[in-house]
Amino acid sequence: MLRRLRIENLVLIREAELELAPGLNAITGETGAGKTILAQAIGLLLGAKGDASYIGVGAGEAYVEAELDAPDGMLDEEGFEALAELRPDGEEGLVLARRVFADGRTRAYAWGRSVAREDLAAAAERLIAMSGQFEQRRLGRPAYQLDVLDAFCGEEQARRRRDSRVAWRELAAARRRHDEITRDAAAAAARLEELAALAAAAEGLEPDTEESFRAERERLRHVTELAAAAETAAEALAPDDGEGAAGLAAVAERAVAPLERIAPELERAGNELRDAELRLRETASGLRAFLASLEAEPGRLEEVEAGLDRIADAKRRFNCASYEELLARAAEARGELEAIEAGHDPARAAAEELAAAEAKTARLAAELRAARTEALGPFQAAVAEELRGVGMGEGEFVAELRERDPGPSGADEASFLIRPNPGLPFAPVADTASGGELSRVALAIAAVGGGETMVFDEIDAGIGGETANAVGRTLERLGTRAQVVTITHLPQIASLAASHFRVEKVPGDPTHTRIDRLAEADRREELQRMLGGREFLSSVQ
Repeated sequence: MLRRLRIENLVLIREAELELAPGLNAITGETGAGKTILAQAIGLLLGAKGDASYIGVGAGEAYVEAELDAPDGMLDEEGFEALAELRPDGEEGLVLARRVFADGRTRAYAWGRSVAREDLAAAAERLIAMSGQFEQRRLGRPAYQLDVLDAFCGEEQARRRRDSRVAWRELAAARRRHDEITRDAAAAAARLEELAALAAAAEGLEPDTEESFRAERERLRHVTELAAAAETAAEALAPDDGEGAAGLAAVAERAVAPLERIAPELERAGNELRDAELRLRETASGLRAFLASLEAEPGRLEEVEAGLDRIADAKRRFNCASYEELLARAAEARGELEAIEAGHDPARAAAEELAAAEAKTARLAAELRAARTEALGPFQAAVAEELRGVGMGEGEFVAELRERDPGPSGADEASFLIRPNPGLPFAPVADTASGGELSRVALAIAAVGGGETMVFDEIDAGIGGETANAVGRTLERLGTRAQVVTITHLPQIASLAASHFRVEKVPGDPTHTRIDRLAEADRREELQRMLGGREFLSSVQ
């Protein structure tokens, strides 16, 4: 779902923010008010080329941003790796944006961070379907057609698709492991040598060893200052010659002790002085013990430096980004070596793992194909009925299923063919219509298969009367399964919307466009305008 669309300085729109609702959203307004600027904004998110003419008068740049709900696992799919790396922790939605600069250059963003325009477009196309040039491209993709057929199959098919994606990732990993282990005997021997070297490099290292070494090195590097401070403090407290702080405390205690019987209130002072002398002498003793420990390990700094060098060399040699990764890989190496010593055959285990992964993907592909084959007839009939309803001739529609090389979505390729007029041959849906007709074909298919947010800019081109009413009802029905945004001049369509926006041109210097979400009273007024206005309606009555 497209939750929010923000536009700044795009052609006539200075600033607009649309909070779009689930279901059917209608955008209306007078001809020339700027409704198609919304289509341009979404087109930028879908990867359309931008240029300086997009920037509003007096502005330095134009900006479009969309907040979208992304389905679970979308960024784990192949092709979205770049976006997945940028996703902030805990972020479930997707924030895509495009900026157009005064020299015609553009920049794409995801969550405010720069991305390639192609990555932005791929994500947007996955979530938003738009009429026009984007629709022709989308309808012509076999992957999209397969997605629609699978959506018609239902939630169980969606589960199979998810399982198949996971199985293909597991199969790729199994193939890599098998290739690594079985490439040749020399490689196998080298791998064993590598495992042994990795295990040896981490021998004796504990989770906190590196941190302890670093802390100890820092201390040892300052041993001179530490020794001087400890010696000075010990001498001040209890010197070999003279009183010191402890001796002075003893002098004070001896002065008051004989008088405690005469003045009992001096007892507390005497006790505190005796305690102070004891503590000061203990502290001095502790400082001298610390000083002795520093003097007892003159070569310790070299040992610590050697330990840290060993860790750094091991991380570099085995290409580990962190100490934790080094320990983890060493543990895996030790486990594999122990398994080999216990009689485990890595080559046989890799072959068995690969065979199991291949069998799993083949089983899921067969299940996917069976569900698609069973759904073909009902799907064709449902789309044909929708096509007739939106005024597309006899609505002759065929969905074909062909075998292809196996992949994450199975081993099938779908193809949608249409014959809008009797006597003509069936042809791919993307090649048989244009403009408003193509939008109605897309609407008929989506009404059966559901899918992403759908944006229609030309769906009402050249229609009216009963056909307009039928298209409106189909849009309303699609709105119960997917979010729909339609830019329309037909009241038959706008009257069915769950959310209604009006685009108005505001005179000024410069003239600009305003977009408002309509309350019920304003909506009735807008529908009345679309029907011809009060005078026209009165004359009709």
